[in-house]
Amino acid sequence: MSCGNHHETDCSEVLAEVWLFLDHECDPERRALLAQHLDECEPCLAEYGIDEKLKELLARKCGGEHAPNGLKARLREQIRHAVLEQAEVTVESGPGGTTVEVRTTRVERSI
Repeated sequence: MSCGNHHETDCSEVLAEVWLFLDHECDPERRALLAQHLDECEPCLAEYGIDEKLKELLARKCGGEHAPNGLKARLREQIRHAVLEQAEVTVESGPGGTTVEVRTTRVERSI
């Protein structure tokens, strides 16, 4: 999108970063550039206003809910499994106890 006017920061850049601006996730210099553009460009300011209202609505309607404990436990287990698999670690539990196997690869470099 472009409003047709020349700005130091292009309209498409501003609109691509409007959520970073809303969430205060860009550095101060970039934030100042985005704010200057929004002050100068009415179409971008209108789009910013829509996104700001959407963010407020989402926070109001979705902000207080928490994930059920069962879901949290399943996610933790899946993350644990993925991490162990990535690290090539096998954990087996049985009547005799728990066995942990770690496969390692050693890389030697000569200088």
